[in-house]
Amino acid sequence: MFKTIKSDLPASLVVFFVALPLCLGIALASGAPLFSGLIAGIVGGIVVGSLSGSKIGVSGPAAGLAAIVLTAIGTLGGYQNFLVAVVLGGIIQLIFGFLKAGVIGYYFPSSVIKGMLTGIGIIIILKQIPHFFGYDSEPEGADSFFEASGENTFSAILNIVDNITIGSMVIGMIGLAILLLWDKVLSKKGKIFQLIQGPLVAVVVGIIFFSLTQSSESLAISQSHLVSVPIPEDAASFLGQFSFPNFSAITNPDIWIVAFTIALVASLETLLCVEATDKLDPEKNVTPTNRELLAQGTGNIVSGLIGGLPITQVIVRSSANIQSGGKSKASAIIHGFFLLISVILIPRLLNMIPLSVLAAILFIVGFKLAKPKLFKQMYLLGWKQFVPFIVTVLGIVFIDLLWGIGLGLAVGIVVILLKSYQNSHFLHMVDESNGKHKIKMTLAEEVTFFNKGAILKELDSLPRDTYLELDVRKTRYLDNDIIEILDDFAFKAKERNIDIKLVSERGIVENPDSFIEFFKLRPKSA
Repeated sequence: MFKTIKSDLPASLVVFFVALPLCLGIALASGAPLFSGLIAGIVGGIVVGSLSGSKIGVSGPAAGLAAIVLTAIGTLGGYQNFLVAVVLGGIIQLIFGFLKAGVIGYYFPSSVIKGMLTGIGIIIILKQIPHFFGYDSEPEGADSFFEASGENTFSAILNIVDNITIGSMVIGMIGLAILLLWDKVLSKKGKIFQLIQGPLVAVVVGIIFFSLTQSSESLAISQSHLVSVPIPEDAASFLGQFSFPNFSAITNPDIWIVAFTIALVASLETLLCVEATDKLDPEKNVTPTNRELLAQGTGNIVSGLIGGLPITQVIVRSSANIQSGGKSKASAIIHGFFLLISVILIPRLLNMIPLSVLAAILFIVGFKLAKPKLFKQMYLLGWKQFVPFIVTVLGIVFIDLLWGIGLGLAVGIVVILLKSYQNSHFLHMVDESNGKHKIKMTLAEEVTFFNKGAILKELDSLPRDTYLELDVRKTRYLDNDIIEILDDFAFKAKERNIDIKLVSERGIVENPDSFIEFFKLRPKSA
């Protein structure tokens, strides 16, 4: 881990600048104390980062849980009662990990994962456009199409014209120019430009710009357009920002429902993010998913015990880590320490960072996730890849992350069922034999109940006076539903003067009386 510190330290700084406004924005969108988002970010970095098997994944509060948290705080009777659900959710995640439920992550199609990355990239760009121009009506980190302010993603962009903050726009453009110059030119000129990352320079310039323009009527940036970290007056007030669970409410059945919901949604988001970050990882590391669930569960227990929001692995911070050259889990852990140290020692300095500069940083992250050439690549792979991909993208942009993934997965399953329907068997005509049409049907290697419709249709459409050769020599698994269909067909075949020749690895059987009896003697799976 320490061998890669030269890469991990600069990457952790970039992740810190990305994570800081997201932690605060997600807490605001969740109706929770602002400090709860920072707690979740710190725990996600230090605790989950230490326990996780992921080298490049970064955890923290997730926008996908904001709506659940907002509703739960109200229905459970306060934030301290809600924290009980967070702790219980973490325990349930530990159970998922011990039960090896992490394997679920491997069942999401690649097209949906790529659609998720692209959709998140697009939504990052769209959501940051208002912040870039100084229109901050929506908290950072929101990912839903319909916003809490009553606007939607596109109406907020259209309303920028009447709400531009000149100072924010100017420093946003300067910050974006610095980032592009660093990314395209300076990073290739020397090691010093790789060690000192463009985002750090952009943030420092942003702070200087804010300080120098405070007295300017046109360029001054108000506090509402800056980062807003809670500022404690002393150690006691700092410690007073921590909340603790009210375990006396643990008997409330609604708390258990919320806990299971948090565990399920957080686990799915984490597993999807793990799949996505492993695809982005240039070194192609494979994250142990069950260990990840154990790490996330532990993180949620710790976060809930000290007043933090629920935690998942998150793609925005993880992709920023990868794009900035992070090589090991040290970058995630160090970013957690940066969050902790900064909110204790320099909260006033953090509150001088313009949100438009951070929006410029997120523009770069979003563009690298949603490169236009990926659309062409997915289209060239054919409709079976492109349709789930584009449905996922559109679902994320026009609804939210979870809906987008769900719709993409549903379409992906339909595509699988269609292909399964088509590929259950191979059928071809052979020359006539003894005055009968000879047809050969070869069953696929695995034939399940998904294939019932296709096989039943073919058998029912066979003409009278047919000679059917049914070849199951390559079939390794034959579902009992299919065996029953074949058995029923054998009974009806006699009425239609259809002769059946069953070819198996055990030999040839002419007109078998019972397929059920035959396959009892032959294991369905070999």
